[in-house]
Amino acid sequence: MAKWLLATMALSLPALAHAGGPRGNNHGEQVQDRQELRQDARETRDDHHDLRQLESLLARYDSARGRSARRDLLQVEEELRGYVASELNESRRELSQDKKEARTSAREVRHDGYRRDDRQDHRDDVRDARQESRALQQTRSISQELNNLYGRLDSGSLTRKRMLIADLVQLARAEQSQNRQETREDRREAREDSGWH
Repeated sequence: MAKWLLATMALSLPALAHAGGPRGNNHGEQVQDRQELRQDARETRDDHHDLRQLESLLARYDSARGRSARRDLLQVEEELRGYVASELNESRRELSQDKKEARTSAREVRHDGYRRDDRQDHRDDVRDARQESRALQQTRSISQELNNLYGRLDSGSLTRKRMLIADLVQLARAEQSQNRQETREDRREAREDSGWH
């Protein structure tokens, strides 16, 4: 009887290992998918808040400029400086996260035998990292130019600052749009991963 039990176990172990392997891996992907969707929801809320904040700053800037209200202009500039510093930190963090996701999806491509959906996920993750990198570079460039203009109230400086604030609004809108696209992709990936059961 002991030989029969050993023989049964020996034949069953490879099948059990194979059955547990993909499912265990798929479970890990599903956990990662849920984390990414929670992150997408946070980023969507943050992006919406950022856009509203920038639109408000731009409206207040225009109002103060139209009234030649020096103190109000300087107050908007101070808030703008805080926003830009916060946005640079957020962009660096998001870029780091996007690069991490790209590395993870590259490992999945290698591990899962180059499945079509894994290759697509990796392409999406690489594209997201590139977009975030470009946004960070643009924000840095705007920040540097604004740093040279803060406190200057001549007509040319006021006009240029207004254009730079408008550029930040456009960047915030683009980021909101990219986040919606990333959320759709992450939902698609979650559906694909849950279909492997």
